[in-house]
This record gives sequence, C-alpha cells and structure tokens, in this order.
Amino acid sequence: MTVAVTGASGHLGANLVRALLEEGRRVRALVHEDARALDGLDLERVRGDVLDLPSLERAFAGAQTVFHLAARVSVDGPQRGRVAAVNAGGTRNVVAACLSTGVGRLVHFSSIHAFSQEPRDEPLDESRAPASGRGAFAYDLSKADGEREVLAGVARGLDAVILEPTSVLGPWDVRPSPLGRYLLDVCRGRVPAVVEGGFDWVDARDVCASALSAERRGRQGERYLLPGAYLPLARLVALVTDAAGVKAPRWVVPQAAARAAAPLFVGFARLSGTEPLFTGESVAALRTGHPDVRGEKAARELGHSPRPIAGTVADTVGWFREAGRLGEAR
Repeated sequence: MTVAVTGASGHLGANLVRALLEEGRRVRALVHEDARALDGLDLERVRGDVLDLPSLERAFAGAQTVFHLAARVSVDGPQRGRVAAVNAGGTRNVVAACLSTGVGRLVHFSSIHAFSQEPRDEPLDESRAPASGRGAFAYDLSKADGEREVLAGVARGLDAVILEPTSVLGPWDVRPSPLGRYLLDVCRGRVPAVVEGGFDWVDARDVCASALSAERRGRQGERYLLPGAYLPLARLVALVTDAAGVKAPRWVVPQAAARAAAPLFVGFARLSGTEPLFTGESVAALRTGHPDVRGEKAARELGHSPRPIAGTVADTVGWFREAGRLGEAR
C-alpha cells in the first residue's frame, strides 16, 4: 500500500522517506518547491501544496497512511500570515483530504513549540497547556492551532496521531533548515559568540523511527512528545566545533544583551535578502527552552529511544562534510 508524505523534501521528510523506503514501502511524495533531498530515490513525486485542497486529494488518493510534515518554520514573526496559513490552514486541508479520500491513518508532525514553555520548574509532558496569549509567538500559536485541526478531524472519525519533537538535528539537511544554517556557520568559523540559554535537541532519525512506530502502534487522537536531551547552546556548539575541527566561540552573550542586539541583526538580514536566524524569537526560545521535557509516554507506547546527542552532532557534521557543504573554515 502507498504512503503519502507532505514536506518530503524537508529535513525530517528526507529522513522519513529514506526510512520508509528501507522498509520496502511505496512512497508518494508531495513536492512543492526544492526537491533536491529526494534526488536518486525510487518514489513517486506529485506536485502539490497544502494550501491547495484538490492537489492534496490527488496526492492522498489510495494512500493507506499520510505523514504530514509540511510546515512553515519561523523565528521571525507571522511572515505576512504565511506561518498560520501553512501550519494551521494547511493542516486543516490535510485533514479534509484524508477524510474525503478515506486515508487509513494520519501521522501529524507538530512541535514542542505547540506547548507553553512556562513554568520551567515543572516537567513538560503532554498534559501541558498549549501555547496561547499575547506573549506567544506566531509559530508557536500556529502549531497549537494545527493540533486543534487534527483533533477536530479525529472527532469526525479520522484515525490520527500527533507527534511533538523538540529541536531536530541530523543528516540529510539538504536545503538546509534554519538550525542547519546556524550549524554550518559554526562549522565555517563564522560564529564568534553564542547566546546564553539552551534547548532540547533530538536526532531526526530517532523522530522518524518513532513516527513509523506511531503509524503502527500509536493510539487514535493521542499526542506524543519526542524529546532527546537538553543542552545549553554553548555545549551544543562545542560539540559541533569539535566534530568540525574549528575553534569554539570565545564568548557567551547574556540574554539581555542578545535581546537588545537582535533587531540589528534582523535589519541586516533584511538588507541582505536572507531569512534572519538571530531574532528576538530565537533568543527567547533559548531562554525558555524547557530543561525537562518528558518522553515517557512515547518511550512506553512507541519505543522512542533517543541516541546520545554527541553522536548525532558528529553524524550531522559528517554529513555536511560529505555533501561538500562545509567550505573553508575561517
């Protein structure tokens, strides 16, 4: 039976389709823009867009399972409504297409960002309240809204499960992702300082292994957090520089100073025509990144078992090197 994958050419999607193909599955990839991550793979490509319901219905026709990974990641605000349109509205369309075409199961990839990160002195598990209110960022709100769309579909009879990974590292980051861009800058010696704070980091391959398990074993309408390990950004960067053989940044910038400087870096990115990585949102994410994300439910029901993050970092840097992406360090 065919499995359909939205977001197949993204970082997680590129890992997922390879895991599916290794199982001998018949994969249909929804392709929207840059599909380099799928080069050389024996799968069916279908042009489409999560904002175009008829294209989703064509892509999902005859599919046993849909893995929905397509998303708009942002550390730079609502992006003129694009973030909400893709992450909430696009998910609404995916749910509608699954219902209309009779898909057997939807595995929806959400995010740790769908949850409120506060309070930080209490464990964060699936019972935590969703991101909400004026203080929440557009991306966080959009992921929470996307989950609501899936649960509304479940109420209408859709068999769906929701996965909530933390920040994803790993090979096959072809485009690359925003985090991948940052790690490449670190590998090239272009990051003189790191921001105070940290986050929970997880291997893309472990997330995908749990996604395949969720297809088979996940309970309808349930949500599963998929954490790895919490590390301060400075420690993660030290692992990256060790693997890349470059000098580690010399300074850790306090949160207050980073928040004050962020608008300058956003302005520079605007002038240079690039998407900013160093923003008020990314600084805040490091400040509020939860140090105790609980994955017991996924471990118990899905067998989620994240590998040590040092090995993930080494594999990530090794993949960038083999792909010719490191260039000259300086």
